[in-house]
Amino acid sequence: MIYILLCLAAGIAVGYLARKRTAVKYTGSLLSVTIMLLLFFLGLSVGSNEQVVQNFTAIGLDAFLITVGGTLGSLFCAKWVHKKFF
Repeated sequence: MIYILLCLAAGIAVGYLARKRTAVKYTGSLLSVTIMLLLFFLGLSVGSNEQVVQNFTAIGLDAFLITVGGTLGSLFCAKWVHKKFF
């Protein structure tokens, strides 16, 4: 865990020091590509796991319910924050 926090702090420091450089403008695109690759490899890992594939319907229902609950909770919370502070 400490390594993750150190990497985050190092990234913040480098970003702050290099914020006026032109190469920093491309970090958004690079980050999007990196996230897409991470999601692809996550899908590859899930797809190759026999237990996940065999229990996909049960896992899918749980994942759907968690997703709907999280999305609705986020929407209600955002609406409350918007009304309260804006």
